[in-house]
Amino acid sequence: MAFQCQRDCYMQEYSTSVVSCAEAELQLENNGKKEKVKGYNIKLKDTILFPEGGGQPDDRGTIGGVSVLRVLRQGPDAVHFVGSALQEGQEVQLKVDWERRFDHMQQHSGQHLVTAVAESMFGYKTTSWELGRQRSVIELDTPSVKPGEMEALEAAVNQKIRDRVPVTVQLLAIDDPAVEKVRSRGLPVDAAGPIRIIDIEGVDANMCCGTHVSNLSDLQMIKILGTDKGKKNKTNLIFLAGNRVLKYADRCYSTEKSLIGLLKTGPEDHVEAVDKVQKTVKRLQKSNLTLLREMAVLIAQNFKNSPEKGNFFTLHNKDGDNEFMNTIANEIGFEHTTVFLTVGEEKGAGMFLLAGPTATIDTLGKRVLELLQGKGAGKNGRLQGKAGTLAKRADVETLLREHCSQGKTTGEE
Repeated sequence: MAFQCQRDCYMQEYSTSVVSCAEAELQLENNGKKEKVKGYNIKLKDTILFPEGGGQPDDRGTIGGVSVLRVLRQGPDAVHFVGSALQEGQEVQLKVDWERRFDHMQQHSGQHLVTAVAESMFGYKTTSWELGRQRSVIELDTPSVKPGEMEALEAAVNQKIRDRVPVTVQLLAIDDPAVEKVRSRGLPVDAAGPIRIIDIEGVDANMCCGTHVSNLSDLQMIKILGTDKGKKNKTNLIFLAGNRVLKYADRCYSTEKSLIGLLKTGPEDHVEAVDKVQKTVKRLQKSNLTLLREMAVLIAQNFKNSPEKGNFFTLHNKDGDNEFMNTIANEIGFEHTTVFLTVGEEKGAGMFLLAGPTATIDTLGKRVLELLQGKGAGKNGRLQGKAGTLAKRADVETLLREHCSQGKTTGEE
């Protein structure tokens, strides 16, 4: 059967009753981490909350004031996952997160429109699509598109929007001969009830379970951002529809204003200004690397020429790199001298180099890694890698100094 959300995609509130409530567990993603949440699976007599399907994400909303965390389809039923139990037979009021729903309607109907026009204009068939959080992607069955085609496609679909073309829903029996004439990528194995057809008048008729606008004018406009290379000789077409275009324009304008303040130029000169900045940065980075190498040599020579030098040398430099540390170690030599060098933020993560007599490194290397929460590798008296934290750098120095003092007087740069 068709749910109420499919019969009337614009309905935002709805009264129904609870058919069943069962304990359940669902894996949700929170700030990039997956966690299992205990709750309840609720089945309702009917629903205005769309279950995931047809490339469209599920709705959010509330049932009797209880937040709905997921809605999935199981055969003919929609299963709502919530955090609190509801009584079977209980009358409840449903509310849909309308901003999310209408956004999905705009993107989904926009996909149908772009797909149909791309095929009629250029013969490019759609093999899949993804409704993303910020932008949507249509996979076209072509290795590439020709120059000017996407601009022509964008103009054509926006003309359909301006023409206020109606979008209607038809319900056909599975064995209806008309089903064979409808564009489709196939039915789910557990499909039940009549087949739902989304008909964009004079443009496209497509089998689909999703929620859609009733007129293309509700799409407002479509912006094709461009294309990139897809998998297996496919091309990905990236687009925005409706309110996403307005939000995109707002973000672009905010970025433009920020760049005007930073670059002190008008928008038409931003690319040239950024190019100049990048070239300047590259020159400065090259000069900085040269200075670091020269400084490393001078530091090493200063230590070697010191009459009070011992058998231990240590140094921390916030701006150094691996080459800086290696230059110092190689210039000093570590056959008879233990060298401990670090670069990076003093209390944060960084990089380290420990070099010295093989016996010293073999004896203390593991403990040094533990203190630095580091990972490293090396051989022949050298241990080098990343430090999870440099907060205990002083403890490493003390450890190495005490070990070296057993040999002869130590020295430090």
